[in-house]
Amino acid sequence: MSSTAPPPSSLPHRVPDLGAMVLLIAVARHGSLGRAAREVGISQPAASGRIRSMERQLGVALLDRSPRGSRLTDAGALVTDWARRVVEAAEAFDAGAQALRDRRDSRLRVAASMTIAEYLLPGWLIALRAGRPGTAVSLLAGNSAAVALRLMAGEADLGFVEGLSIPEGLDGTVIAHDRLVVVVAPAHPWARRDRLTPGELAATPLILREHGSGTRQVLDAALAVHGGLARPLLELSSTTAVKGAAESGAGPCVLSELALGEELSARRLVTVPVAGVRLRRQLRAVWPAGHRPTGPARDLLSLTAREPGES
Repeated sequence: MSSTAPPPSSLPHRVPDLGAMVLLIAVARHGSLGRAAREVGISQPAASGRIRSMERQLGVALLDRSPRGSRLTDAGALVTDWARRVVEAAEAFDAGAQALRDRRDSRLRVAASMTIAEYLLPGWLIALRAGRPGTAVSLLAGNSAAVALRLMAGEADLGFVEGLSIPEGLDGTVIAHDRLVVVVAPAHPWARRDRLTPGELAATPLILREHGSGTRQVLDAALAVHGGLARPLLELSSTTAVKGAAESGAGPCVLSELALGEELSARRLVTVPVAGVRLRRQLRAVWPAGHRPTGPARDLLSLTAREPGES
């Protein structure tokens, strides 16, 4: 795979730090560098210096300064919108990282399959923290089969899985729908195809998630009537590893749409339609049979019901 993007190691030198982005967003909100400085807890000269440093780093003017206050330039307004997305992503990262810590005073133990843990759960945890700031959460991430085992062993209070059905011994509810898509690197021959047949997909060695993952379960079932999956080209235990192998040009893979937004928008990967095969699945919250979630687990479950896609 050819790439013209700068190496990731140069990003810290080209992208402003998180504190500078938070400050810029505060300036946009208040229209005043002084008030923004007070909000983030630094002096006005320090805030002014940080904004000027950010302007030098980016090579654009971000603020028009006057005795009446500080107004965003057109470029500054655009940079501020981008900064908001980065700060929101950092908040989601922080919520997920906090949940991964195995805290002895945890009152909510969550087990989640990899796609849900990576792409949906951090947002739910931010919302849970807003409503229950004192709730300590621990997160156990694994494939759908591992989530079921955690719940049955009493090691988790609430779980999230991606398979075709509720695992035996558990109760659950559908919280959203998801679609699997076939993706390849732009240089792969399939990238120029209008569509594949199910037989072609089944007969081709793919880069796949491991047995026990919800993604693999759905794909196995969908292609069973077309001869079943060929022996995998690679079998990997994380979505990130599967995407990386596909981006390198190693071969095609099948993953959740939830996991591919950035790669598809940047055209590091491209989708290949498949005719005549259904690759949709239900995302479920699950818990031990007969033990409906209570307390923080119930609150988290109610937050998941707000997710789009339940059609």
